[in-house]
Amino acid sequence: MNILLIGCGKMGGAMLRQWTNHGGNSFTVADPAASDLPDGVAHVSKATDLPSQEFDVVLIAIKPQMIADVLPAYTHALKDGGIFVSIAAGTSVASLEKVVGDAAIARVMPNMAALVGMGVSGLYANGRCTPQQTRDIVALIDQTGTCIAVESEDEIDRLTAVSGSGPGYVFEILRNYVAAAETLGFDHETARTLVFDTVTGTVEAARQSELNLEELRNSVTSKNGTTQAGLGALMQDGTLDTLLHGTLQAAYARAEELR
Repeated sequence: MNILLIGCGKMGGAMLRQWTNHGGNSFTVADPAASDLPDGVAHVSKATDLPSQEFDVVLIAIKPQMIADVLPAYTHALKDGGIFVSIAAGTSVASLEKVVGDAAIARVMPNMAALVGMGVSGLYANGRCTPQQTRDIVALIDQTGTCIAVESEDEIDRLTAVSGSGPGYVFEILRNYVAAAETLGFDHETARTLVFDTVTGTVEAARQSELNLEELRNSVTSKNGTTQAGLGALMQDGTLDTLLHGTLQAAYARAEELR
């Protein structure tokens, strides 16, 4: 596919690097501030530098508040039968339709792990997208990690609460975990290694296991042992459950408000 990427900031740039590593598509970046682009990526600073009906995909990676002002100048670049794809957080398909009109539009919610090719993204395609277009864009986003196609924008909002905002929760949990390890006498770098490698290894073990998470937890918890003592503190009064449920509900409510 011939793809125009409008905006090449942190997320757009990260995804572009993953795409160019995989090959198979051609890319043009439209961004006056873009620099250090991957080899083979074309660059323009403004919409008037682009020919008409050149691109199979116009991928919108600018800030949501810029869309109404910036995007109209680029609509001429999409081929007949092409598709607009947006990774602008909180921008609904209906909002995009007000700018580009009746067109095939897919809304994608990525997360920052796309930086390392392990992102988790949700994709919602409007009714004007053909099944083939949806498959093509899912395959494209899959190159940055995992892409899950959903049936509604409400599902995108719920996915945003879990995975889109999820790295923020995980960073805060890791920060506290590392700080707690330091209180046991470990220096900062050793504490980071202990925590990061424990978390990484545990996630991979869970991914490869046929047991559910409760069974896995029980399998490493000996009666009256150290793990049981630690879990007793972690799970007291259901505080952890309450915090995590409240965290996701708050993020979901805000995602609905933004849409």
